Amino acid sequence: MHITCAGRTDVGIIRSGNEDNFLMVPDRGIFVVADGMGGHAAGEVASEMAVRFVARELGSLKSLSDDQVADRMRTAIRAANGAIFQRTLTEHDKRGMGTTVTAVVLYETRFLIGQVGDSRAYLYRDQKLMQLTKDHSYVQEQVDAGYLTPEQARSHPYSNVITRCVGANSDVMPDVYLGTVKPRDLFLLASDGLTGMLEDPQLAEVLAGDRMPQEQVDDLITEANRHGGLDNITAIIIRIDSVDAPVSDGTQVTQPGARPR
Repeated sequence: MHITCAGRTDVGIIRSGNEDNFLMVPDRGIFVVADGMGGHAAGEVASEMAVRFVARELGSLKSLSDDQVADRMRTAIRAANGAIFQRTLTEHDKRGMGTTVTAVVLYETRFLIGQVGDSRAYLYRDQKLMQLTKDHSYVQEQVDAGYLTPEQARSHPYSNVITRCVGANSDVMPDVYLGTVKPRDLFLLASDGLTGMLEDPQLAEVLAGDRMPQEQVDDLITEANRHGGLDNITAIIIRIDSVDAPVSDGTQVTQPGARPR
C-alpha cells in the first residue's frame, strides 16, 4: 500500500490554547487524533500522552490477523487510558483531564479504526463521504433514541458533551471498525473543532477533486475558522495511492470481535 498524507492542528479563533494533538507514522500506517480536556493545560497533556501511547503500543502489525490488530488497537487505547488516569490520581492539577482518541491503522489491504469520544473518522470514496465512527456523545444518544434529529443535535446546547473519554476512569472500551481500502480512497480524521463548524457536504466539497492532502487539510482549517473557529481544529487526511492486491468494490465496515460494554 502506498499513501500520501498530511495533518495539521490549529488553535482556532476563540481559544487561547490548543488542547488537540495528532501523530502520523506513515511508514507504519498509524494515524491518531486526540482532543483533550481538563483546563490548566491538562487537556494538552492528556491528548499528547494519548497519541504517543497509542502509536507506541500499536507497534508492528505485520503478519497479524484482523482480530489480532483489533485487539492490539483496544490494548493500545486502554494503555493510554491507564497512564492518563494514573496521572489524574497523583497530580492535583491534572485531576479531571481526559481526551478523545480516534486512530486508524492501514495494513495490507485493510483499515482498522479505534475510537473513544467524538473525534471522527470519515471515508471519501467514489465522490461519497461516509462517517465511519459514531460519536460517544449525549446528543448522539438522543439521536439514537429518536429524541433529536441530526440537525437538532448540531445546534443543541449539550452538543459538546461526550459520554466516553480516555483518562476519566480506570478503564475504557474503544469502538473498533474494520474495512477494506481501495485506490483513491481518502480518510479524514478530525476533532470536533472541524466537524462542529463544517457539515458533511462542506467536508465533501473540500475533499472532492484531485488535490494534495496538505492543500485539503489547509482548506478545511481555513473554512472551519471562517465559520467561527469556536474550538481547536485538527485534521489528518490520508490518500490511498495504490494497493498491492486486488480489493472488492463494495464498502463494508464491520466491528471485529465486538464485546459487550
